[in-house]
Amino acid sequence: MPRGPRLDAPGTLHHVMVRGIEGNLIVSDDHDRTEFVSRLGRAASSTSTIIYAWALMTNHAHFLLKSGNVGLSTFMRKLMTGYAVSFNRRHKRHGHLFQNRYKSIVCDEEPYFLKLVSYIHLNPLRAGLVSSLEELNGYPWCGHAVLLNRQEYAWQDRDYVLRYFAELDGAAQLAYLDFVEAQGELGRQSELTGGGLIRSAGGWSEVLSMKRRGEQQFSDERILGGGDFVKELLDEAEESVKSMVPVFLKSETATKVLESRCSGSGLSLNVLRSGCKLPQYVKLRSELVLCFVRDLGLSYAATARLLGVSASSVNQILRRFG
Repeated sequence: MPRGPRLDAPGTLHHVMVRGIEGNLIVSDDHDRTEFVSRLGRAASSTSTIIYAWALMTNHAHFLLKSGNVGLSTFMRKLMTGYAVSFNRRHKRHGHLFQNRYKSIVCDEEPYFLKLVSYIHLNPLRAGLVSSLEELNGYPWCGHAVLLNRQEYAWQDRDYVLRYFAELDGAAQLAYLDFVEAQGELGRQSELTGGGLIRSAGGWSEVLSMKRRGEQQFSDERILGGGDFVKELLDEAEESVKSMVPVFLKSETATKVLESRCSGSGLSLNVLRSGCKLPQYVKLRSELVLCFVRDLGLSYAATARLLGVSASSVNQILRRFG
C-alpha cells in the first residue's frame, strides 16, 4: 500500500527522523560518527539545505532543516546512500542500513521552531548519552554545541537560531541555554515528533472540546501545525498530494477503501475482521492499517474498529511496518 506523498517545496521547514533498519545501530564508534557528520555537511552544502538543529544518536538521527531547490528527497538520498555504502564497506556487512522510508514532518515555524530546536538537541541527554546539560554543552555529535560556539560547522545556521533570543551572541547563548533547560523539564513532548489532528489542535483535550462544539479541524499526519496552516499548505500543494480529508469524512473514506480492497483481492470482509491469520489476510490487514493511519490520519481506535482488531494490534503493525 503506497503511503501519502511527501509535502515539500524549496524553503519548507522539516523535522526529519531517520532510523536504522529493525532498530539496528547506524553508528558504532567515533569513526562512524565523524563520517556521518561529514557527509551530513557535504549533503547540506551541495543541495543548499539549511540545517538548524541535529542530533546523531546510536540507532537514529534527528534534523531540523529547510529544504533547498533540489528538495528534501535529494538531500536525504545523498546523505543516507553515501553513508550506508561507507558503513557497510567498513564493517564488512551487506544490505540496508536505514529504514527505507525516513520520517519527515512539515512544521509551522512560528509556534514550533524553537521547541523543535531544543527537543532535538536534548535527545542525547534524554537517551543517557550524556549525563547532564553541562556535558551536553560540549557534546560533539549534536548541534547544541555549535550554538554555544563549542563546535564549528559552517553548514549549520547557528545565527538564525540565536537571533530568536538576542542580537548579541553572548546574550543569545545564555538565553538559549535557559530556554533549553526549561524545555528539558517538560519531558519528552511526544507531540513534537509527528503531525495529525491532536498536534494540529493543540492536544487531545482540545480535540474533545472541538468535538463537543461540533467543530472540525484540518489535519494531516505529515504536518505539525494548526488547522489553518495545514489547510493553507495543502491548498498550495498539487492535487496529487492532497490526501487529507476533513475529519468527519475519514471513516467514510476508510470504509470505502476497506470494501474495495477486500473485493479486489477476493477476500471476505467478515473473515478479515475475524482476525484470520492466513497470510493473505495478515498482509491486507497490515496494508490497511498503514493506509488508514498514515495516509488518512485515522486514529488507532477508529482503525481498530474498522478492522476488528485491538488498538494495540494497530500499534504493533505500525511499529513493524511503519
